[in-house]
Amino acid sequence: MNIKGSVAFVTGANRGLGLAFAKALLAAGASKVYAAARDPASITLPGVQAIKLDVTNADDIAAAVKACGDVTLVINNAGIIRGGTALAQGTTENMRAEFETNVYGLLAVSKAFAPVLAANNGGVLVNVLSALSWVSFPTSIGYSASKAAAWSLTNGLRQELRAQGTQVVAVHVGYMDTDMVKDVQAPKSNPSDVANTVLQGIEAGDLEVLADAISRQVKAGLSAQPGVYLAVPA
Repeated sequence: MNIKGSVAFVTGANRGLGLAFAKALLAAGASKVYAAARDPASITLPGVQAIKLDVTNADDIAAAVKACGDVTLVINNAGIIRGGTALAQGTTENMRAEFETNVYGLLAVSKAFAPVLAANNGGVLVNVLSALSWVSFPTSIGYSASKAAAWSLTNGLRQELRAQGTQVVAVHVGYMDTDMVKDVQAPKSNPSDVANTVLQGIEAGDLEVLADAISRQVKAGLSAQPGVYLAVPA
């Protein structure tokens, strides 16, 4: 797909990586960018069309599909992280919330827009995952589990949507300089760099984008002995 002339729909587009995607799409010549967020008033980027969307709300999703029938590129970017260790108080509730947004919300948006993409020559579906799809840290157990599930879901969607000509792209990235992980002390990528790398991958026909050095390092470590997912965090 050429980004120039495409019609894009970005979830979680009011800040962080979602906002970076919206800016990059406009700069690359997308003919229209729908910027979706729970509060459309939080969308302040000139040149985009704000859409109300809570990915866990079926009515919001149905309304978005009805309003955005010309979409050729869907970027499932919305996500949450609650944190917490496996045995901590409240972990189950936090994990349920993470799965509702990061897995079931992603699936709901993908299902709803799949017919739209099919009607518009197949298009592209992009799911923003994480390097934590492959490794799990004790303090973010639910987030890692949700992203692992979303990775598996993305691989299944790719197989199912291939027949309608939809390119399904899995994006893996480490920590980024966003509000979500502002308290994490670790190297962080620039969201603008990540967004541009993903758009380049879309145009190249890639099915998987390792958007930064950390994701490439983790992916390479999956086949190490011992695997990186077995390592004890330093």
